[in-house]
Amino acid sequence: MSKHILIIEDDPDILSILEIALQLSGYQVSGIPRTQDIFTTIKTYDPDLILTDYMMPGLNGGQICNLLKSREETRDLPVILMSAYHKMAISLAKFSYDAYIPKPFDVNKLIGVIEKLLN
Repeated sequence: MSKHILIIEDDPDILSILEIALQLSGYQVSGIPRTQDIFTTIKTYDPDLILTDYMMPGLNGGQICNLLKSREETRDLPVILMSAYHKMAISLAKFSYDAYIPKPFDVNKLIGVIEKLLN
């Protein structure tokens, strides 16, 4: 059974590209533009990994990371944080993500990071 990736990305074009690329790589993919309650979202989608943008309405990617890593039941769920704001990358390090991917991203590198985190 293929691994399930939840993408949280408010840019519909980027969300579509990610969904297609990851599906072509053999992953089951669900994409949503935002979440107000990450724990309800986790129960709904039951992902093996979360790929989230940083700057979004509702909960931002950093808040999502911190919330997930603060609870025993979701602490080990891998989270990849993406951002187009490269100068923020240093300050983004305070969030408990498992990997950081700058935008624009190389799809092959992204898939390599995902494979590493899921194995």
